[in-house]
Amino acid sequence: MFFFKSTKYIPNILYLCTRMDNKKATLELGTKPVGHLLYQYALPAIIAMVASSLYNIIDRIFIGQYVGPDAIAGLAITFPFMNLGAAFGAGVGVGASTAIAVKLGQKDYLTAENILGNTVTLNLIIGIGYSIVGFLFLDPILRFFGASDATLPYAREFMQIILLGNVITHMYFGMNAVLRAASKPRQAMNATIFTVMMNIALDYLFIVLLHWGIRGAATATVISQSLALCYQMHLFSDKSQLLHLKHGIYKLKSHLVKNILAIGISPFLMNTCACLVVILVNNQFVRYGGDMAVASYGISNSFATVFVMFMIGLNQGMQPIAGYNYGAQKIDRLLRVYHIAITAATIIMIIGWIPAMLFPRQIARLFTTDQTLITMCVQAIHCNMIMFPIIGFQMVTTSFFQCIGKVKISIFLSLSRQLLVLIPLLVIFPLFWGLDGVWAAIPTSDATAAVMAFVVATVYMKRFKRQLSNQNNYGTTE
Repeated sequence: MFFFKSTKYIPNILYLCTRMDNKKATLELGTKPVGHLLYQYALPAIIAMVASSLYNIIDRIFIGQYVGPDAIAGLAITFPFMNLGAAFGAGVGVGASTAIAVKLGQKDYLTAENILGNTVTLNLIIGIGYSIVGFLFLDPILRFFGASDATLPYAREFMQIILLGNVITHMYFGMNAVLRAASKPRQAMNATIFTVMMNIALDYLFIVLLHWGIRGAATATVISQSLALCYQMHLFSDKSQLLHLKHGIYKLKSHLVKNILAIGISPFLMNTCACLVVILVNNQFVRYGGDMAVASYGISNSFATVFVMFMIGLNQGMQPIAGYNYGAQKIDRLLRVYHIAITAATIIMIIGWIPAMLFPRQIARLFTTDQTLITMCVQAIHCNMIMFPIIGFQMVTTSFFQCIGKVKISIFLSLSRQLLVLIPLLVIFPLFWGLDGVWAAIPTSDATAAVMAFVVATVYMKRFKRQLSNQNNYGTTE
């Protein structure tokens, strides 16, 4: 009889047990071995990001083989547009996920939930606003980005569909970042892999079978991200989770928004600079090498992006660990995750560098059969990736300072690679060496940015080590 009377308490007991498990998973960020945690968090993110980059490669293979080289060039013209959209998405998503990780480290769970709600609202506002502005000035923007009469129709068709689903894209990337901060890296990986597999299947349907061309590629992207977003919102609707969607957390609060944007300003500026760089690169390529030079840059970027995505996944895995332990002032664990991430980054980028230096022609043939374009791709791949063995360090260091809320340092390191060095070189070098000067500017800026990151990291690592020494001395006296 007692059993039947007490069954009404079972849901509450299960709820409390689940909450305790979620809290335990979060607290493990400050207790488990750092190497194991980085593997646990980074591997799903790396798999997801590499799968995403492989989709981009397959997407361009479909377009190159079934639509043509002008379509690849048109797609390359859209990179700045996509990067600018990603800049707003990263500004909210990364800023929110870092802020949540720090609050979880401080065990301030209520504020973490409010940040989640504000993230949803910000993504809606920014995503809709970006789409409206993009539609109003689509052709002038694409012309400014370097579109010619031959490539403009392809770029326009692609971006019209992408802009229609832009708010979904913003929300999808934002929620995936928060999933990782909420100790759910595997679910974030599942969302991305689902998006990629659905994208490839829909590419085949829309491009090969239905002959929708480049518009089919854009439609596949929007549909697959919409389905993944439904999965993410289902996860965040589970009230048994430590972080979940509920009434009262969506109203924007100025101090939370400022915190999100203050942290997110670094990835925002990084992506905005990438947008400016690609605009200038495309225009310089059109000026000195024509549409085929733009297409070769797009192909070389597609291959390079695979290994850049490895780095993004690694940094995403580092983010909740570094943010939590910085919030908890566990400096020894903070430094350890940084050093392990740098080692992993260097190995990853060397693995990407080897085939780029040895087999560039074979890589180009995956995307096109046009011999002129293949020849141009050889130089493009060499110049784009020759500094890969050292640039992984720069990317990890930039992300590390972002993870711990050192916004000014992260912004400086972000800008050093693109705005402060690359853009001036893209203007100056071609005056002397033409198209070769455009290519030479890329590895020169990579090397310079790596040196700057090394200097800044050396200064701050000494400060952290002094702080760690003081902590150890204090512990000894106790």
